[in-house]
Amino acid sequence: MKKLHAALLSLYMTVGLVAAADNGPSGDSGSSTPTPIVEIDGIKLTLGDFEEKRPGGLFQARNNFYDAERKAVDEFVNDYLLQREAQKENITVAQLLERHVNSAGFKAPSEETLRVYYEGVDTTEPFENVRDKIIEAIRTRRLARAKSAYLQSLRGSAKVVFKLDPPRAPISLKDTPVRGKPDAPVMLVEFADYECPYCQQIQPVVEKLIADYSGRVAFAFKDFPLPMHTHAQQAAEAARCAGTQGKYWEFHDQLFANHQYDTVKLKEIAKGLRLDDKTFNNCLDSGQQAEAVKEHFAESQVLGLPGTPAFFVNGRLINPNGNVSYDTLRQLVDEELAVSAQRAKDPSSSSSTKASNK
Repeated sequence: MKKLHAALLSLYMTVGLVAAADNGPSGDSGSSTPTPIVEIDGIKLTLGDFEEKRPGGLFQARNNFYDAERKAVDEFVNDYLLQREAQKENITVAQLLERHVNSAGFKAPSEETLRVYYEGVDTTEPFENVRDKIIEAIRTRRLARAKSAYLQSLRGSAKVVFKLDPPRAPISLKDTPVRGKPDAPVMLVEFADYECPYCQQIQPVVEKLIADYSGRVAFAFKDFPLPMHTHAQQAAEAARCAGTQGKYWEFHDQLFANHQYDTVKLKEIAKGLRLDDKTFNNCLDSGQQAEAVKEHFAESQVLGLPGTPAFFVNGRLINPNGNVSYDTLRQLVDEELAVSAQRAKDPSSSSSTKASNK
């Protein structure tokens, strides 16, 4: 019960902070005059002034807040469901967990397994000294997995709909290649680097998602060539040069398939795609597309992206500090499709921002 109260307190504090943020620094929602956020030599500047100059400047801060907010609400949901289930069974939450989570018991691994585990532990102590600690660590981990599975079963039998409004980045689609219908209900945007190994690994996942949601998901590719990758900038320019002849996506796919990016190889790809050699070579050698690539890179910096790949689903940033899986992408796509369907039924409901054509 104490944990439930703590979760409720955290939720109430979060709601209060959101309201204060929406109403400006003073929290005064009754004033029609925008509240200044800073004053320089007597000139008062508002949040609107800031966002006009730096539209994505606060996005990372808002996204971090949303992540903390979502985590707090997630914990509240878990505690609420446990408390409700305990009341149904007329027992305490502790008894509920003992009955459904801890009752399976725990059998310690074999000595051989424990020694293998020990080999992966960063310690100078002998095995005998840490053996019991290893067993307890394994036991704790198994119980955590069992509790997680039980909570998932409770969520599966309940209709849980999160009403928190996630922050959405103001991503421009100007001079951005789009695969699929630009007016699809979901716009998946990737900031990527052709030389980035993680971008290469995720490419099949992106292709599968686009195929599975054909007609419902459009895909936009934004160039984010990292400084440590020697050929990334020119590879991005080459794809755009191919785009001037209507072969952007064919060139894009070849870059991810072949992993060859020096100038000679780029021109060979163009020849294989039967592009006009003279036009393509002049475009690449003269750097005609360099500024367009740099504009995308600059946008990634404004958004505070730490690296590649970085994905946005209708402006919602996906886990910028870790791996992105198909299931993660699918979950957000499904959420956005549900929002789109609800908006179609009730136009007055909250809408999701996909991207800007500016």
